[in-house]
Amino acid sequence: MVGTVIVFLALTFYSIGIFTEQKHKKVLRRVITFLTMGIIADIIATAFMIAGSSKGLFTFHGIIGYSALVAMLIDNILIWRLRLKTGIGADVPDRIHIYSRYAYIWWVVAFITGGLLVAVSKMG
Repeated sequence: MVGTVIVFLALTFYSIGIFTEQKHKKVLRRVITFLTMGIIADIIATAFMIAGSSKGLFTFHGIIGYSALVAMLIDNILIWRLRLKTGIGADVPDRIHIYSRYAYIWWVVAFITGGLLVAVSKMG
């Protein structure tokens, strides 16, 4: 249950960070702050979900979720590296801008499949 609440926080944080970056195409404090809070919440949520799962580490959703977490971690690293190299307010290069969008979409797919799998398991 705790993992579920925290993953909703991760969704909120990631959404604010990614939507801000996609709109402005700049490394803003808001982007850095919310992406960092998102990755922290995502890691904590993943740990809680692993601890609370009776199905083991390597499930269909687990593999999707881990790959989405890694994609967002890479996005965080790219944005932080850019921030450290060029500073706040720097333009985001097209390749990072596009990567951020696809990493976020993949993370949302993982989020939705997790919710669907929980809903289906409750029905049966």
